[in-house]
Amino acid sequence: MRSAKDFFRPLAVGAPEPLREIPARPSRAIHFFDPSNEKMAAKVPLLVGGVDVLLGNLEDAVKADHKEAARHGLVKIARATPDLGGQGGTTQLWTRVNALDSPWVLDDLTTLVTEIGDKLDVVMVPKVQGVEDIAYVDRLLAQLEARAGLTKPLLVHAILETARGVTNVEEICGASPRMQGLSLGPADLAADRRMKTTRVGGGHPGYVVRQDARKTSDGVDVEAERATYQQDLWHYTIARMVDACAAHGIYPYYGPFGDISDTVACEDQFRNAYLLGCVGAWSLHPTQIEIAHRVFSPSVEDIAHARRVVAAMQAIGGDGTGAVMLDGKMEDDASLKQCLVLVALAEQLAERDPELKKLYDAIVDGQGEA
Repeated sequence: MRSAKDFFRPLAVGAPEPLREIPARPSRAIHFFDPSNEKMAAKVPLLVGGVDVLLGNLEDAVKADHKEAARHGLVKIARATPDLGGQGGTTQLWTRVNALDSPWVLDDLTTLVTEIGDKLDVVMVPKVQGVEDIAYVDRLLAQLEARAGLTKPLLVHAILETARGVTNVEEICGASPRMQGLSLGPADLAADRRMKTTRVGGGHPGYVVRQDARKTSDGVDVEAERATYQQDLWHYTIARMVDACAAHGIYPYYGPFGDISDTVACEDQFRNAYLLGCVGAWSLHPTQIEIAHRVFSPSVEDIAHARRVVAAMQAIGGDGTGAVMLDGKMEDDASLKQCLVLVALAEQLAERDPELKKLYDAIVDGQGEA
């Protein structure tokens, strides 16, 4: 059993001291690219500054005979692209390494940490099953950081892709000071759970609730047409993931939405995740970047209302007690806490997004747009 006193001590001599708090950096869209694909690689510099996170993918979507090219391609891209990753980078640089039981992951970590560790912000680990997986990566990263002479620890992001991972989600979130967040991995998780869907994220037309049958003088008319409402297959998992992340001060994300052509359903799924507490989602195509940026940024209407609540509560003392009436609704300390979350997020996003800043700055005294 590890002592609490040791939790924030480096796991290797010469490794940087672990962070006490995970920075809340904007990460509305985590845009995936294959570093072995020359066309994708050529577009990376054009995306810097226009997307919160660029992720060099080394895992599932990369063929076995392209693994080495993807790894070295990511090193080349990181070195050659200004303002990508590291302190001062306008766009974060993440990577998804290969699974811990694969023959490639050790070379992934050894190469990336020692060659571009100063540019890399987060290492995404697939198919995390439990604390033991994070402990392995934690120690190895510390050793490699010490070898590379890094002064800032790399952070770890885990993907929930197995039933065991979901069962252990609270322990995974608290397994290391490196933990940055979690993403839902719906395709692998569906397979592991033996769910009867072949979709990558999103709902399913067969997963519904049905309107009650109409009652007649002869009984219940089960043959009459009744409305059905499609349900969210992932509501339970996302809600549990959000709670576990919030309890440990890290960040939850929706994963991939596979049907790139269905932008409406993608936006709906992203918005559901946003409302439940997720801070961002994966982007598999440039069209999804714009969707994620729009969905995971608070609306002008929400920020206008939030500022009004904050101002009204401050006017009665600002000590977390009392209540006010706004637009016929009672607002109290719980309302204030909700509104402060939105206001803080808006301020953070406005610092990096000029268009959002214009929209938020146009709100006059919390009453609406100028």
